[in-house]
Amino acid sequence: MAIKLFDSLTREIRELQPSHPDGVLRFYNCGPTVYAPAHIGNFRAFVINDVLRRLLDLEFGPGRVKHVRNLTDVDDKTIRRAREEGRPLAAVTQQWTEKFHADCAALNCLSPHVEPTATGHIREQVDMIDVLMQKGNAYRAADGSVYFKVSSFDHYGELSRVKERELKLGSALKAAAADADEKEDVSDFALWKAHKDEDGANSWESPWGRGRPGWHIECSAMSKKHLGETIDLHTGGVDLLFPHHENEIAQSQCCNGVTFSRHWFHNEHLLVDGKKMSKSEGTLYTLDDLTAKGFSPMAVRYTLLMGHPRKQLNFTLDSLHAAEKALATLRAFRATLPATGGDPDVFAHEFAVLRDDLNLPEALGALFKVVNDKGLKVNATAFDRVMSVLGLDLQAVARKAAAPAAITALADKRWAVKQAKDFAAADALRKELAAAGWSMLDRKDGYSLEPLKK
Repeated sequence: MAIKLFDSLTREIRELQPSHPDGVLRFYNCGPTVYAPAHIGNFRAFVINDVLRRLLDLEFGPGRVKHVRNLTDVDDKTIRRAREEGRPLAAVTQQWTEKFHADCAALNCLSPHVEPTATGHIREQVDMIDVLMQKGNAYRAADGSVYFKVSSFDHYGELSRVKERELKLGSALKAAAADADEKEDVSDFALWKAHKDEDGANSWESPWGRGRPGWHIECSAMSKKHLGETIDLHTGGVDLLFPHHENEIAQSQCCNGVTFSRHWFHNEHLLVDGKKMSKSEGTLYTLDDLTAKGFSPMAVRYTLLMGHPRKQLNFTLDSLHAAEKALATLRAFRATLPATGGDPDVFAHEFAVLRDDLNLPEALGALFKVVNDKGLKVNATAFDRVMSVLGLDLQAVARKAAAPAAITALADKRWAVKQAKDFAAADALRKELAAAGWSMLDRKDGYSLEPLKK
């Protein structure tokens, strides 16, 4: 059974197939901007793409899928962070690249086959811009910046349906308009940004003077170098659909004269407690935030898999508690399984629904029907195959994060004052623990700590 995914361009569910003679499926996934820790909304996209990658590997076999995921290590955000911290850009982006890799490993995400950086591909970006200039799709502004001329590409807006909305682009267009006063049209976007004093040493030579690439051109250049002019699949969060992916199509197809990507797949937003994530409300969670509350990374991964990729998913701390229980059930079930024997097709439905537009919630539901059906004969090999595609490392569940050191110190203090029979102080310290999100359970031989449910 072939893998079929919704295509954001055609608005149809279409089969995924390699288009190149070597039979390798070429897959590009937009990666993070490395200036701060990625949050769980970012990781919804990366975890979904990891399941897709695992499914593609299973479908096409070893060496038949090439997965590229970029790192944006030069843009307004990374330069601003380096300036604020008084550090070289490379030091800042290396720190957050290492953190991103650590979080990916904790969430059991496979590494891409190639992970290119924007700063490592300046030459490729300049070369593409030069071709666009020669073809009349781009122009140099008075300050030395280079812009893509959106009016030169008749198919602009077909991915996002922006023309059907009469170019009412909202905040994205306003941000583009603020980019510079030198543009010929407000919808044009930067390919090359002329050097400014605030950029510091973060600029490179080009035919148009010193500067740095715009955000969008990096993906077109890196995709072309590592996957070729036409790729089979391009993925990312729905927030990238416009303007980033729309701009990628325009600049790639104008430069290369061929289709950029044969298939586009976008996952929907992650909500927290029914709302958009908010730093001010304390719901812009990172993986560290959640492990500090006592949840395992595997519980975070499981929770991010609980919704259909093309539907918004509401993330709550209660859902993490449910995920921990589900993982405990799966782990206990695995411990009962023989190595061989049983029905070889017992998990056929799980793989069928995953191949049909990556229907993760139905796959999880079908998995637990098997787990709860005492009459079915299941072997460990078949079960492990499902866990592998879902990326659920059941052994990692046992490596649940301990309470932070500050919480443990507070609990030790409360235990000591309680043993001294200072019950008023013990009650006050219990309230401090509760305010920090932890429950302290007293036992005869000590205490235990558990994160409070929200």
